[in-house]
Amino acid sequence: MRLQPGSTVSARELSSVTGPAAPVPDPDRLVHLQFRRFAGCPVCNLHLRSFVTRHAEIEAAGIREVVVFHSPAGELTEHATGLPFAVVADPDKRLYAEFGVEQAPRALLDPRVWATIVLAVVRGLWTVARGQERPPSIRPRGGRLGLPADFLIAPDGRVVACGYGEHAYDQWPLDEVLTLAARARRAETR
Repeated sequence: MRLQPGSTVSARELSSVTGPAAPVPDPDRLVHLQFRRFAGCPVCNLHLRSFVTRHAEIEAAGIREVVVFHSPAGELTEHATGLPFAVVADPDKRLYAEFGVEQAPRALLDPRVWATIVLAVVRGLWTVARGQERPPSIRPRGGRLGLPADFLIAPDGRVVACGYGEHAYDQWPLDEVLTLAARARRAETR
C-alpha cells in the first residue's frame, strides 16, 4: 500500500551502519527518507554523490537525510563508509513493504534509465579500479529490480511529500528535496 501526502508515519529509530540511530520522524527536523536498491548499486551511488557533495546545504535547510538499502548490514557497511548521513540496512524489506516501495523489471528495462546505467557503470568501474569503492555483489540480496522512493516527513510524522520511482533513476534530485522542504516550512508557518 503506497503512502500519500498527509499519511502518518509512526515513530521509530532506525539503526544506521554509519553512526547513531536515526529517529523517524525527527522531532526537530524534516526527514528525507530515501529508499534505494542494493549496496554498491552504481545508479544509487551516482545519485547519492550529489547528496554527499552538498550535505552542508541539506543540514542548513533543516533536513535529516536517511537512506535505506535492501542489503545486509555487513555488506552495506563496506559501501557506506564516509557517507555523512544515516544509512539503514533492511535486508528483509520490512520498511520497503511498510512504505509501499516495490520492485519491477521496469527498474532496468525503462529506456529512460539506460543512459544513466551506462554512465553509472563506467563511473563505478573507474572508482573500483582506482580502489576508491568496492564492487557490488554479483547477486545482491533482494535482487537488482528495486524501484527507488522518496519521502519528506515532518516532525509530527506527517508525510508532506512522497515520490515512487518508475525506473531505477527516477528519484528526487537534491534541488527538488530542498524546494519541497522550503515549501513544507512555509506551510508550517501559515
